[in-house]
Amino acid sequence: MNLRLLLSLALGLSVPQASALTVTGTVQGSAAPDLRLAGFAVTPFGQPVQELASSSLDSGQFRLDLPAGPPPARAQAVLSSQNVSWPGVIDPVQVSAAAQTGELKLFVYRDQNGNARHDENESLREVSPMVGRSSLFIPWVSADVTVTANKGYQASLKKGWNAFLVDVGRVVNVQPFAEAVTVTVSLQR
Repeated sequence: MNLRLLLSLALGLSVPQASALTVTGTVQGSAAPDLRLAGFAVTPFGQPVQELASSSLDSGQFRLDLPAGPPPARAQAVLSSQNVSWPGVIDPVQVSAAAQTGELKLFVYRDQNGNARHDENESLREVSPMVGRSSLFIPWVSADVTVTANKGYQASLKKGWNAFLVDVGRVVNVQPFAEAVTVTVSLQR
C-alpha cells in the first residue's frame, strides 16, 4: 500500500469530529451529583425548544460541544432590525443582509434518571455564562451578516453558530469568543 495513502488514512482517523463550537467552563456554587449543564435552542422569546448539547460536571467543570447543524425550525426567526433583542442591542439597529437566526442559552437540570438528556419531568433553570464582566452570547445565522446598534454595538456573524462576549457599559463592547477562554456559570441566586 502507498505510504502517502496510509498516512492520510491514519491522519483522517485520528482527527476528531469537528463541532460548530466548544464552550468549556466552571460552575460556581454547590451542585448536586446528577446536575447537567445543557445548551438549548430557544424561541425568540427565550423558551427552550430542544437540547443541543449537554455535559455532566466533573469537579465543577464542563465541556459543551455544539453540533454544526442549525437549530430546529421552531427556534428560528427572520433576523431584522425590528426583532433583534440580543444582549447589549439598543435601537437604532441595522442588519446588513437577510438571514434566519436562532439562539442557544444555557440551562441546568437534575438528570434524575441518569439518561444524560433532559426529560419533561426535569425542571430547567437558566444560567448566565460569564467571562469577567462580559456575558457569553451564542447566536446562529443562516448567512453571513453584520448587526450594528447604538453605543458602538457591532457583531459580524458568519453562517452557522457564533459566540460573542458582550460587555455593556457606556459603550457596548462585542468581542468574538475564543474557545480557549473558560466561562463561569454561577448557581447562586
